[in-house]
Amino acid sequence: MSFIFSMLLQEKVLGPSDPDLGKGKSKMSKHVTHGFHLVKGRSNHAMEDYVVAEFKHVDDNELGLFAIFDGHAGHTVPDYLRSHLFDNIINEPDFWTDPADSVKRAYSETDSTILEKSGELGRGGSTAVTAILINCRKLVVANIGDSRAVLCENGVAIPLSVDHEPTTESDDIKNRGGFVSNFPGDVARVDGQLAVSRAFGDKTLKIHMTSEPHMTVKMIDDGGEFVILASDGLWKVMSNQEAVDAIKDIKDARSAAKHLTEEALNRKSSDDISCIVVRFH
Repeated sequence: MSFIFSMLLQEKVLGPSDPDLGKGKSKMSKHVTHGFHLVKGRSNHAMEDYVVAEFKHVDDNELGLFAIFDGHAGHTVPDYLRSHLFDNIINEPDFWTDPADSVKRAYSETDSTILEKSGELGRGGSTAVTAILINCRKLVVANIGDSRAVLCENGVAIPLSVDHEPTTESDDIKNRGGFVSNFPGDVARVDGQLAVSRAFGDKTLKIHMTSEPHMTVKMIDDGGEFVILASDGLWKVMSNQEAVDAIKDIKDARSAAKHLTEEALNRKSSDDISCIVVRFH
């Protein structure tokens, strides 16, 4: 892996992407490209966002693999996800016939392994948003937590994920024996600790939470322009449509991702900000 630090910037690249540019392109379609940009927030802890962005060939198929893992209470869980989650998904026996169900199973099995390895990985956790682009046509998106995926189709922002917030899932949390509290602070938290209701890891809270992902399967047609994947450091200060509008005229995917992180900083986002843009034409 390659790490590049420039001011507060940290970038991590997988696969054939150029580590100096933070971008890559499909070999199946010259029109499909990706780019990403990460900025460390103002907190005292180390960067806890991890990114996957690569095109992978499996037999006669091409998979675009894109993900943002936003860790909390440490970086070991998102780092583990970066290294293992996509392999676990692709190795599911029904992946090619039922990719959505395979993603669900792999999320569950990966979370179980993380919990079993809590002595090694610690008791922290991570949100996730993953997107698998199959042969440049079918997009399979999954998320847990508040990292988000948004499709721009004919200029309109279409959400591909759902933010998992304690207030919207409070009944489920209470039915599992937990509670949702705004104390301390003004943000609702599971058992007064975690500001998302679904995540990988978090062993001490998992009895009151889940790692079941929200799933969206979308065929990319001529109206599909690009997808944005970003951590909540972006979405805390920008709406889906504002993000789409901000980069609709930027053709270079990496420049588009960088522009979004810079705009989030201009809007006083203090969190780690990670952004991937995948352009379809």
